[in-house]
Amino acid sequence: MVKKILGRVLVVVPALAIQVLWIVLVVKGVNWIADDYLVDVLNVLFRILAVIFVISIVNRRDESAYKILWVIVIVALPILGSIMYLFLGNKRTGAHLDRKIRRAEEALDRRTFYKNENIVSEIERDDEHVAQIISHLSEDTNFPVLPNESVKYYPWGQDVFADMCEDLKKAKKYVYIEYFIIERGLFWDTLTDILAERVKEGVDVRVIYDDLGSIGTYSVKDAKELKDRGIKCVPFNPLLFVRTQLNNRTHRKIMVIDGEVAYSGGINLADEYINETHPYGVWKDIGFRMTGKAVQSYQFMFLEFWNAIVPIDEVMIPEIPKVVDKPASVDMSNMDGFIWPYYDSPEREEHTSNALFTEMLSMATEYIWFYTPYLMLGDTLFDAFIRAARRGVDVRVIVPGTSDSKMVQRIAKTYYRDLVAAGVKIYEYTPGFVHAKAMICDDKVAGVGTVNLDYRSLFLHYECFSVFYKSHLIDELKKDFLATQEECELKPLESIPNGVLTRFLNGVLRLIAPLM
Repeated sequence: MVKKILGRVLVVVPALAIQVLWIVLVVKGVNWIADDYLVDVLNVLFRILAVIFVISIVNRRDESAYKILWVIVIVALPILGSIMYLFLGNKRTGAHLDRKIRRAEEALDRRTFYKNENIVSEIERDDEHVAQIISHLSEDTNFPVLPNESVKYYPWGQDVFADMCEDLKKAKKYVYIEYFIIERGLFWDTLTDILAERVKEGVDVRVIYDDLGSIGTYSVKDAKELKDRGIKCVPFNPLLFVRTQLNNRTHRKIMVIDGEVAYSGGINLADEYINETHPYGVWKDIGFRMTGKAVQSYQFMFLEFWNAIVPIDEVMIPEIPKVVDKPASVDMSNMDGFIWPYYDSPEREEHTSNALFTEMLSMATEYIWFYTPYLMLGDTLFDAFIRAARRGVDVRVIVPGTSDSKMVQRIAKTYYRDLVAAGVKIYEYTPGFVHAKAMICDDKVAGVGTVNLDYRSLFLHYECFSVFYKSHLIDELKKDFLATQEECELKPLESIPNGVLTRFLNGVLRLIAPLM
C-alpha cells in the first residue's frame, strides 16, 4: 500500500509543482505591473472576495454546521480562508463533472425508458405518508419505484463472495463494475480471473474504481494489467491536480451482470470486507443481490458515469428492453414488495439520502434503526434523531467499537451525549469494525446501500441506495440487526464524559466534522 501511495505522490507532486510555479510567475508579473503594490491589491481583493463568499454561504441552502465552519474560516483568515473555500468548500467546483454526468444521463434517456413505470401509487394505497416521501424524492432523482422481483440479503461480506463468483461465471453479454475501493487479494484476484475468462468468450467487462478511494490499494499499473487481460478499466475523477478531488468521489458499489443481476451494499472489493484479513478485528458488512426490472436502474447508474468519464469513442449505448405502457393494474402476486434504487449527487440542491433519513425519522411511530460506520450528523438530521427519540420512537444506531479512523471515531463520540440524553440507543460493535450502511423503520421500510451518516456521504460524494417497501429483506435485515446488537455494548449516559474541557473539545471537533 505504501508503495502505491508513494507512486501516486510522485505523479501528483510534479503536477502540483508546475501549478505553483505558474502561480508564482503570474504573481511576479502582476506585481511588476502593479509597481510592487501587489500585496496591497491582493489584500483588498481577497477581503472583497471574503465578503462575497460569506454572503453567498449564508444565503445558500445547506447544512448550518457546514456554513458556520466556512464563515469562521473566511472571517478569521480572509486570504487563506478564501483560497481554501475556493478549492475545498465551494461545491460548484464539481459542476464540470456534474455537467458531463447530466449530459450522459440525457443521452441515455432514462426517463423515456421508465415512462409509466413508477408505481409509487401502489404504495399510496397502503401508506400515504411513505408514498409522499418516496414520490417527491423519486421525482428529484428521476429513478422510479418498481416492483421488487427478488432480492437476497447478505449479513456478511464473505457470504456474497461465492454468489458473485457463480453469477460472473454465467455472464454471457456484459459485466459492469463500479467500486470505491478495489484491492489486489483473494477477493478481487478471484473475480479478475473469472472476468478474464469471460472476456475470452466475448463478454464485455467494464470497471470503474474511485481514484482517491483506491489510492493506496490500486495503481495505474494494476489497471493496465487489467486492460492487458481485455477488461476495460477507468478511474473516476482522477487525482492528478489539486482542485476539489477530495470531494465528488464515487462511493458507490455496483455490479451488473447481463442486465439481469445486480449487487450493491457496503462491501468493497478487498479482502477485509470478506474477513480474509482482519485489520480492525471482525469486519461487519452487508449487501444484497437483486433481479428484475430494478437491475436496469443500477445499469443506468453505471453507464451514465462510464459515458461521462471516458472518451467519446468509448461511450456505451446499452441494450435496453423496449418501453411498454404500464398496465391498468400491477400484478404483485409474484413480487416481493417494492424497491426504489437511486443515487445521490453532491450537485443536487436536495440531498436525497439526508432528506430521506430525516423524513423517515419524522414518520416513524414504533422504531427506526441504523447501521453506520461513521456518525457525524448535519444539524437537520441530528435534530430529527433527537425529536424522534423524545416522542417515544425506539431509535437505535449500531456503530463500530474499533474504527479505521481514530479521529473520525472521536468526532462521532461528540454526538453521543445529546443523542443518548434524548433517548437514542447507541451500540458499539465490540468484535471489530462495522462498515454496514442501512436503515429499517416500523417493519415497513428498509434501505441498504453505500450511504454513511456523515457529511461526505450525505453531502459531498456520489452514493447509491435502495429503499425496500414490504419486502422480505426487511425481516432479514431486522434479524441481522438484532443478532449484531447482541455483540454490541450499549452506551449509557453516565459512561459518556461531560467535563468542561471535554465539552469544549467536543465543540471544536464537531465544528470541523464537515471536513472529515
